[in-house]
Amino acid sequence: MWKETNNQLIRSFEFKDFIQAFSFMTRVAFAAEKMNHHPEWSNVYNKVEIHLSTHDAGNTVTDKDRKLASEIDKLV
Repeated sequence: MWKETNNQLIRSFEFKDFIQAFSFMTRVAFAAEKMNHHPEWSNVYNKVEIHLSTHDAGNTVTDKDRKLASEIDKLV
């Protein structure tokens, strides 16, 4: 579930292993590139954490972030 905290949408994901986490990140990368809206994220082994905000809107959550979050949810 996405949480809105400190002007960001944040969600953590946990996968079976590193390969599944990395595959998910690759799918997210293609979706983000298509939308020209890129996440801030981190990955440690099977965990991925994603932070979304719109930098050119003053680092706040916008419809762009909500749309990308929705697309990411479809990839899980």
